[in-house]
Amino acid sequence: MNSIYKRKVVTLGQFIIERQADFPYAKGELSRLLRDIGIAAKIVNREVNKAGLADILGDMGSSNVQGEEQKKLDVFANEQFISALSSGGECCAVASEENEEMVPISTEVAKNAKYVVCIDPLDGSSNIDVNVSIGTIFSIYRRTTLTGAIQESDFLQKGTEQVAAGYIIFGSSTMLVYTTGKGVNGFTLDPSIGEFCLSHPDMRIPSTGKIYSINEGNYVHFPEGVKQYLKYCQAEDAATKRPYSSRYIGSLVADFHRNLLKGGIYMYPATAKSPKGKLRLLYECNPLAWIIEQAGGKASDGSTRILELQPSSLHQRTPLFIGSTEMVAQVEEYISRFSHK
Repeated sequence: MNSIYKRKVVTLGQFIIERQADFPYAKGELSRLLRDIGIAAKIVNREVNKAGLADILGDMGSSNVQGEEQKKLDVFANEQFISALSSGGECCAVASEENEEMVPISTEVAKNAKYVVCIDPLDGSSNIDVNVSIGTIFSIYRRTTLTGAIQESDFLQKGTEQVAAGYIIFGSSTMLVYTTGKGVNGFTLDPSIGEFCLSHPDMRIPSTGKIYSINEGNYVHFPEGVKQYLKYCQAEDAATKRPYSSRYIGSLVADFHRNLLKGGIYMYPATAKSPKGKLRLLYECNPLAWIIEQAGGKASDGSTRILELQPSSLHQRTPLFIGSTEMVAQVEEYISRFSHK
């Protein structure tokens, strides 16, 4: 018999239950919370796949707290994830990129919930109308205030305090990738059975790679160290297999996912226009930083480990250099070398 028929199919739900021992303090709540996120991902996936057939593409005519134009699918995804996280009773509040303030869960069962969730419901939404891969990024923390009303401080924790983080990529196939601090595992949605099935166990990023991802249209505004590193990437040198390939999709999840599988570095430095960087620490950088570290990679703001940055506001931004360990260390060295000149 062909070996493909002997392979055991492990669904996301089964895998989470089997790994319950990884977080014994949770007593099942974290497992249910991850399954709730998986359910919402299926609903969003359904709408993404039929977006060209429904009145769901295009602009809402409104902007989010970041001043960015909201897309219809942005709003739909935000509503679906908040609804899913509200129904289970394991989450007491959500901080979303699409909402200016945190969203407390008002149900009676959520009043004593132990977890808060940070989420970017639809990363790369500017690509929705042109059928390019988009995604969702999420991060889960234990609540720090044990009594009384939920506080913003419950969200303002270092990335080292995350108890789970992951992303969903809606592309040629739909994948959910997550970590609870015990490695990284990826699940591909099988539409025939409506289940996420384990497809990429124990994901590891190569220590170096041949891909760099950056919006080179902003080159003139980059710090000198980043400019010099890009010149290094583009120089010809057979011994180090240069020049490297430039690959930039413009959806953080898609660029990150490719580099995780193949090896490479994603860079979004500070610029003259965005001196504090553009990507959000809580919704984008912290969860992806934990995932990449669990997969053997590295994440930095150019000098400091992302997971050690102390957030001061829900929508705080930061530069990001993330990917293969050797490549991130090298760009840090370039930034340090040229920052004093």
